[in-house]
Amino acid sequence: MKKIAIYGAGGFGRETACLIREINEIKPQWDFVGFFDDGVPAGTKIGQGETLGGIDALNAVGEPLALVFAIAAPHAVKSLFGKISNPRIVFPNIIAPSARIMDAATLKIGQGNLINWACSISCDTEIGDFNLLNGNVTVGHDTRIGNFNAFMTGARISGNIVVGNENMFGANAAIYQGIPIGNNTTIGGNAFVVRPTKDNCSYVGNPAVLLKF
Repeated sequence: MKKIAIYGAGGFGRETACLIREINEIKPQWDFVGFFDDGVPAGTKIGQGETLGGIDALNAVGEPLALVFAIAAPHAVKSLFGKISNPRIVFPNIIAPSARIMDAATLKIGQGNLINWACSISCDTEIGDFNLLNGNVTVGHDTRIGNFNAFMTGARISGNIVVGNENMFGANAAIYQGIPIGNNTTIGGNAFVVRPTKDNCSYVGNPAVLLKF
């Protein structure tokens, strides 16, 4: 049993604690020790455990510890990762037992990814580091996903898509086959992207259009 903690003590953090418990029910492997959160005092008890402190407490941990980010905000996850200086911290991939990986032999995956309940990943796909697939997300064949992306519940990523870094995909957003998504792009909930997007922009609607403020 390896010790594991969750960064983020909100509702998503509690859901992730439940996911770890479900994984252990099938094959015991994780000893859940609690939550790290910079906005909640250490020792605060919540439903699935208690808080252990913030980034300073994490960097002071004196033994090996696995950590999973339960924060649905790509920029925040990247920022927190950059502040971790403790070499004892490792970042496993947490994959729900109900997730379907069609061909594990052709899946290339980095570290720190969280693949939640009922997700589906097709063959010949590549997933980088610290991506969140937050329930019922589908990833099509021959798709390449970069780092620090968040796909909310029900997002549909078709085949032959290249996704860059630090993108946010809203609930039930869909990307048409072969359409590239660059960096720091927000795709609104229920949006359907049928044309290549521009970096640092937001898109909404069906078909998705550039949102101008």
